[in-house]
Amino acid sequence: MSIDYYVSKQTSEKIYTQVNKIPPNKVGLLLGTSKYLSSGHINLYYKYRIEAATKLYRSGKIKFILISGDNGSKSYNEPELMKQDLIENNIPEANIFLDYAGFRTLDSVLRAQKIFGQNTFTVISQEFHNERALYLAQYFNIEAVAFNAKDVKLNYGLKTQLREKLARCKMMLDLLFKVEPKYLGDPIKIE
Repeated sequence: MSIDYYVSKQTSEKIYTQVNKIPPNKVGLLLGTSKYLSSGHINLYYKYRIEAATKLYRSGKIKFILISGDNGSKSYNEPELMKQDLIENNIPEANIFLDYAGFRTLDSVLRAQKIFGQNTFTVISQEFHNERALYLAQYFNIEAVAFNAKDVKLNYGLKTQLREKLARCKMMLDLLFKVEPKYLGDPIKIE
């Protein structure tokens, strides 16, 4: 059985595509990605994640949004860009929290628990990414569910799909070798 298939199978019962079916949670963990492609066009993965988080918030399925992404340099800040777009979608700034050290999915999931105090949350990303995040959550005894943002057409996201296969292998190695998040730090309350 391939790692790819195994991860998908282990998480399938906790992934939702319809807002009215997903159980409510206090916090939605919005996984970061870049807003723009190298061509300068908007990244559809980004656009659809913003739409999904907005939909969950407006329907009352989450009360707060924790944006976890890369802020590795002064010119690159996934959480801040996502926050601005959520505010433009009428989500109150007070209900948005930023995790600037979500350099990878392992960091995002564990920091949501260890820094932001969440043992239960809703992951928001595309299905392939949600499966990996949920697998990590299950491994660390976190009660998470996931909401799938709209996916992109195969030819648009082929490079991302191939990268995901490698990311799942790396995830298994990280778990085997007990890799920790790059940064931890002081607790932050979401309230």
